Amino acid sequence: MEYAPYIIISGIIGLAFAYWLGRNIKKQDSGNEKMREISRAIHEGAMAFLFREYKILVVFVIIVAGVLGYFISYITAISFVCGAILSTLAGFIGMNIATIANVRTTQAATKSLGQALKIAFSSGAVMGLSVVGFGILGVSILYFIFNDPNLIIGFGFGASSVALFARVGGGIYTKAADVGADLVGKLEAGIPEDDPRNPAVIADNVGDNVGDVAGMGADLFESYVGSILATMIIGLAFTVSSERFVILPLLISGAGIICSVLGTFLVNTKSEKGVYSALSKGLIGASILLIPAIYLIAKFVLPESFPMGGETHSYLDVFYATVAGLVSGVIIGLLTEYYTSYDYKPTQKLSESSVTGAATNIISGLSLGLKSTVLPVLVICATVLIAYSFSGLYGIAIAAVGMLATLGISLAIDAYGPVADNSGGIAEMSKLPHYVRKRTDSLDSVGNTTAAMGKGFAIGSAALTALALFSAYTAAANLSIINLVDPFVIVGLFIGGVLPFLFTALTMSAVGLTAQEMVEEVRRQFKKIKGIMDGTGKPDHKKCVDIATKGALKRMVLPALIAVVAPLIVGYFLGVAALGGLLAGSLVTGMLLAISMANSGGAWDNAKKWIESGKFGGKGSDPHKAAIVGDTVGDPYKDTSAPSLNILIKLMSVVALIFVPLFL
Repeated sequence: MEYAPYIIISGIIGLAFAYWLGRNIKKQDSGNEKMREISRAIHEGAMAFLFREYKILVVFVIIVAGVLGYFISYITAISFVCGAILSTLAGFIGMNIATIANVRTTQAATKSLGQALKIAFSSGAVMGLSVVGFGILGVSILYFIFNDPNLIIGFGFGASSVALFARVGGGIYTKAADVGADLVGKLEAGIPEDDPRNPAVIADNVGDNVGDVAGMGADLFESYVGSILATMIIGLAFTVSSERFVILPLLISGAGIICSVLGTFLVNTKSEKGVYSALSKGLIGASILLIPAIYLIAKFVLPESFPMGGETHSYLDVFYATVAGLVSGVIIGLLTEYYTSYDYKPTQKLSESSVTGAATNIISGLSLGLKSTVLPVLVICATVLIAYSFSGLYGIAIAAVGMLATLGISLAIDAYGPVADNSGGIAEMSKLPHYVRKRTDSLDSVGNTTAAMGKGFAIGSAALTALALFSAYTAAANLSIINLVDPFVIVGLFIGGVLPFLFTALTMSAVGLTAQEMVEEVRRQFKKIKGIMDGTGKPDHKKCVDIATKGALKRMVLPALIAVVAPLIVGYFLGVAALGGLLAGSLVTGMLLAISMANSGGAWDNAKKWIESGKFGGKGSDPHKAAIVGDTVGDPYKDTSAPSLNILIKLMSVVALIFVPLFL
């Protein structure tokens, strides 16, 4: 307990800095009345969705807490509720500040690009630092009270539950609105993106925040606390100084928060071409600062040498495993950028395929996504082997902690994107001068790249976190070996392998059905409300927001049930070995499917933007129309199904770990 103050202080520093950034954002100029009116509509739509989602979530949390309290322990139930509350709070704060910052970013863009970047990035930093601050405080305080990580794994389940609702529900909302706005607005009515005449335009802008702020935040909150808890549980197995191995992931994560705060001061630029390098400077700076911090923490906290797996290891071995995780996170982000940015050949070739029509665009996009799985998977394989060779199962878990240690700033860079996107929409709808839209577009263009990189990072971290949780599960279930010729294990592997495909089918179908309702409503308004096209009539934006909200909440229930119930059924009827097979099978197919879909979707999006920049005939050309079709298919790929798979593989691992005593 001697290190408790340092851990708690780091969490408080993160939250205090987030609060200070939030106050500064609120003090900025919010522009003219028209801009404020649009921003209010986006804010109200986002909050309406959140509160309706939270009503369903409260019922779910009460039922599950009761089950946990009755079958497992009241401490696990308390931890579950705490995890759900803190994840919800982090999401609410992030969503609230993002919908306040968007209009202030637009107004700042009327003065300078640097000021606009500062506000948009600060908004993302509020989200990032809220996630890590609440995450580390929640886990550490529960541990210091109950003194057993096995009892507080419920905190991870609470975080997973919120992530499931936020990612799946938010993903369905955002892409149904986006597809509806694009199909009727761009392709049928021929009006540009973010045109105020489009009835679905507010729902589309709300969706950016619902999916990419609240959804991404909850997803990474789950990975963050899941990796810490898994490492703590595995740390208990050490016979020498086990408490030091349990506390180590908390200390490394605490150092990561401080480095993330320092990294935010490196983010600034004056030129339009310097936005990406400014954001990269912050992340790389934080990562470089963290490496010596990890070394010092390992040196002063861990014993000089300790036995593990029949061999003697030193604190340096744990340091190398942690750094392997940190470096792999950066590499996966860069690989994602290579496959999805139009600065590189894969996306440029995808743009070129649009010249011969939508069919070749989609074929090329699918091929790109499938090919893009190879290198990230090899990076994860290398990380696992390096981490395991240095520190065994503990090394794999601590590598996941290392990858997520600078989440405060990496999530800030990701969550800045929707704010930049919204600010461009507000500039367009408010009819501000062209140079303002040009500045917001340069922010948004980088935001698309960072969003794609963020999705790659989220998938990589989800895979390592799920591996860490799987390692903790095998220890809890006394499974030193999973026998691949055991028919129960084979059945578990097949069931686990097919679940990501079923889950993806349900989420894609949910987007399609909700988008159909949205398209019909937008068409109805264009026909029935006179004067929309010439600007004399006003579209009913609220109706579209309502359709997206109801459709998302109704259609997220079945995928959510599958994620929770499947491991319970397999564990109860087929046993712990079959459940181990299920977790392994879902991890392999889920990760591959997520990488492929995220990169296909990101590449389709940027292939369209590459054409819009003037290539292959530019906006309005036949290649552009073909690219819009590809982008529309890619939207639910990259923003609904791929991110939701992260939740599936982590949530099933957490459920298995909590309920394993009932299956033994």
